[in-house]
Amino acid sequence: MIRCLLFISLLIHSSLAAKPPNAAQNAAPQAQGPPPKKWQTLTGQQPLVIARGGLSGLFPEGSIPASDMAKTLSLPGSAFFCNLQLSKDNVGICLSNILLDNTTTISMFFPKGQNTYNVNGKDIRGWFALDFTADELLANVSLTQNIYSRPSQFDGMMPISTVEDVLGTKPNKFWLNVPYDSFYNEHKISMVSFVEKAVKFARIPYISSPEIGFLKAIGGKVNKMKTKLIFQFLYPEETEPTTKEKYSALVKQLGMIKSVAAGILVPKEYIWPVNKNNYLEAATTLVNDAHKEGLEVHASGFANDVILPYNYSFDPTSEYLQFVDNSQFSVDGVLTDFPPTASEAIACFTQDKNGTKPKKGFPLIITRNGASGIYPGSTDLAYKQAVEDGADIIDCSVQMSSDGVAFCLDTIDLNSGTNALSQFMTKSDTIPELQAEAGVFSFQLSWSDIQSLKPQIQSPYGTKEKIVRNPANKDAGKLVTLKEFLEFAKKNAATGILINIEAGLDIVGTVSSALSNATLDKQSTQQVLIKSDDTSVLSKFKDSKNYKRVFNIKEKISDAPKESVAEIKKYADAVIVTKDSIVKITDYFISGTTNVVKEMKAANISVYAHWMKNEFVSLMFDYFSDPMTEIASYAQGFQVDGIVTDFPGTASKYMRSPCTDMDPKANVPYAILPVEPGSLSSLIAPEALSPAQAPSQALQTSKVVDPPLPEVVKKKDSSSGPSSDSGKSKSPPAPSPSDEKSSAFGNGASWCASLVAMMVLLLAN
Repeated sequence: MIRCLLFISLLIHSSLAAKPPNAAQNAAPQAQGPPPKKWQTLTGQQPLVIARGGLSGLFPEGSIPASDMAKTLSLPGSAFFCNLQLSKDNVGICLSNILLDNTTTISMFFPKGQNTYNVNGKDIRGWFALDFTADELLANVSLTQNIYSRPSQFDGMMPISTVEDVLGTKPNKFWLNVPYDSFYNEHKISMVSFVEKAVKFARIPYISSPEIGFLKAIGGKVNKMKTKLIFQFLYPEETEPTTKEKYSALVKQLGMIKSVAAGILVPKEYIWPVNKNNYLEAATTLVNDAHKEGLEVHASGFANDVILPYNYSFDPTSEYLQFVDNSQFSVDGVLTDFPPTASEAIACFTQDKNGTKPKKGFPLIITRNGASGIYPGSTDLAYKQAVEDGADIIDCSVQMSSDGVAFCLDTIDLNSGTNALSQFMTKSDTIPELQAEAGVFSFQLSWSDIQSLKPQIQSPYGTKEKIVRNPANKDAGKLVTLKEFLEFAKKNAATGILINIEAGLDIVGTVSSALSNATLDKQSTQQVLIKSDDTSVLSKFKDSKNYKRVFNIKEKISDAPKESVAEIKKYADAVIVTKDSIVKITDYFISGTTNVVKEMKAANISVYAHWMKNEFVSLMFDYFSDPMTEIASYAQGFQVDGIVTDFPGTASKYMRSPCTDMDPKANVPYAILPVEPGSLSSLIAPEALSPAQAPSQALQTSKVVDPPLPEVVKKKDSSSGPSSDSGKSKSPPAPSPSDEKSSAFGNGASWCASLVAMMVLLLAN
């Protein structure tokens, strides 16, 4: 019953999504934009967004919800890509894998239905569509997600879609791909006959196949003024069934391809090869060569939730731009599992290299150790990159060397962020007051020793998920002193700085002196933020009117009671909270929001969200594995005042995009919408969700206030070098251990419509 209601409600949503944007609130980001841009495509038109099985990065491929959401959240004129399979009785279904057990529940209903067939020269065993009638498939079998990093909660809830089903959703354009013509012919089932009939009752603008024989056979049976035939290239070493040549050889025969097709569909590596180290090589001449022959070029293989070449810094929009907005060429279309991301890349980030100024009122872009997603954190190169990328606030977490030099590093343990262990293994020590693990601590080494270390880029997901950051820059750059950091910030006109203090009064005095020496205490041009999780540290800056004090709440909280907020207000002007203190999460779906932002803002306390990362494993399913959608959600949906990020360039790219304007009257080509909490999780059957977890604690007043710092003799400022009394310096007190939680596997969505009311109306009728 639940499955039935869910499917019916999705069908209702499908009909609403087909209406123009003004027909329903938040219906679709399809406003009319400015005059068309000039593209380097074959026709000069905007590249086509082609959705492989709809929004298959979220819903099972080919399902009606996948088709519906692809249409709703993509650019006007996008295409639905159907990989055609045929049943025993010649009914067409949309599934890319010839083995149904990879994408459906068929093995549960027909456990003895396996067969072994030779498919293009390879023996394959499994469940095949041609062994079952359409009634058997449609009445019993449901779809599943066949990529394990994607949500499984929709498995078994959506039936297989026929070609007729998908056409019934009225996609903007329909692209029919015929991958196994020779195989079906061997079993007396004609793909050509099916397609010939299909084009008579439906408009099919694109028909593609990796088999030249099929394109020749269908060529005389379609109107080529209305339907373009596209030759699909498979991987280079695979063999084309008709010519028996490898695709690597056929790519050199574009003239012959032109005789049977109007364009080609190629894996993206044919255009931008990737070397064994996962970096881009120089582009091939394929696109320009094909355009000279009069062939369109469509690139395939785009997905947000894969490890992209390191050149893209885990930002999927950057990959699309590489194919559609470079100085050499533009492909004519992109085949993707995440059409909303392709749409925003094409509509919002192309042909605008300088961007525009961020809109007034947008959140501050605050770095976490500079651009630490690209270079080792807290290094000169990370800070330089952050400023170039458009960061508003660059940060320095202050540590002290044994000879009293203040420098920037995220942690007091030099093992995290440098190669200290290999250089100074004898210094490794366990200090339980600081951390459970052994470490080489900053106060154990002189500044000259620390300068000899190589910084190390930190990859939050490198150990478990094997997702590492930019290996080419893994030890690039050098650590900087606090004085050097402040000089850089002033010289490069950063909007502001954030100084993080976690280790006591010795550092407080050093920081105060350094800021004063840099005259940052006597100006208001650049913002100065003082961050700490210790109210005693913040209280030392209460008389510094030009500084903004930021209280760091490291633990996840579910609420911020008035008493706790009132205590924070005594010491701070802003708070930094974890992302999961702002949203409620159920099985990597956003199920709702907390009142933390609202409660803080009611007390005139700014809220900064910590911390944004580009890696898809850090993103909830609602975000479509797209960091832009997460940024949009925190900036415009959850209304935070700042975001803390390892990738300030991604945040700046969003803030400067014309597509951030949420005014319905704005003339934007596409709107990057924030997510609607609960819109996806509400579609999931309760039995498909994990048991509810106990909520996190509300912020307690006792967790806010710290005892006063002890008074010590004021030391001479030594931020620029070793002090004369360095041998007398004490080890700073231990910082509070971080209780931050890494976000789990997730992708994203930008679905704004709730279906509950529709279901009620349906049942009422």
